[in-house]
Amino acid sequence: MDFSICPSYFQTRTLGSDLASCPDSQPLGRIVLGLYGNLVPITVSNFKSMCMGVSGYYKGTLIQKLYPGRFFLAGRQGRRDKGEVKPPVNLVRNTENVDPKAFELRHSKGGVLSLCLSENDDEDEIKLDPDYHNVEFMITTGPGPCPDLDGRNIVFGSVLEGMDVVANISSIPTYKPGERIRQYNDLAEFFGDERAKTARAIWDRPQKTLYISNCGEVKVTKPTLSPPSLP
Repeated sequence: MDFSICPSYFQTRTLGSDLASCPDSQPLGRIVLGLYGNLVPITVSNFKSMCMGVSGYYKGTLIQKLYPGRFFLAGRQGRRDKGEVKPPVNLVRNTENVDPKAFELRHSKGGVLSLCLSENDDEDEIKLDPDYHNVEFMITTGPGPCPDLDGRNIVFGSVLEGMDVVANISSIPTYKPGERIRQYNDLAEFFGDERAKTARAIWDRPQKTLYISNCGEVKVTKPTLSPPSLP
């Protein structure tokens, strides 16, 4: 996966414009991911389908949330003109979501790739679609582990090259609301005000338009990547 910043996207973009054609893209670098296809074959197959081919469904989509020192999220579903993902309808239904064996690997360090389940922020109306396929993923940034993610999200790969790019992404400033705004938001949520959820949607967003500028498969001659030993 190649990652870039598009400085002009939210300032001068026209209706229907696509991040993939950003005119002033600033490359951040490439992250090479090794995938655990023997352990969670459906999750890996769907991820590869999202990355490969002419469509490159992740290409031109945003990193929508960033938690420095923990992880970043990408692959939120929605409208392409908003930098969100529109997956194909022919993805295989992922039965590994309910398989306990798929949750055995841990978010033990920086560079762990996992399918977002507990952290998924797709809209409820999208999730209720009978053809819904979860394609949102996270990469942990380190330096420490994220044990709160264990057993709740499916680890299906790790960073082989590009931890410096992960570190650069993690260093990008995010929107952090002040304490008073948080308190008002909590109060609004307590009283059932739907605007509270809408307001929180911009929390922890990168303050730069950070996106996946390209993705695909890298042919390597190394042996098949094996997952780390189970605890």
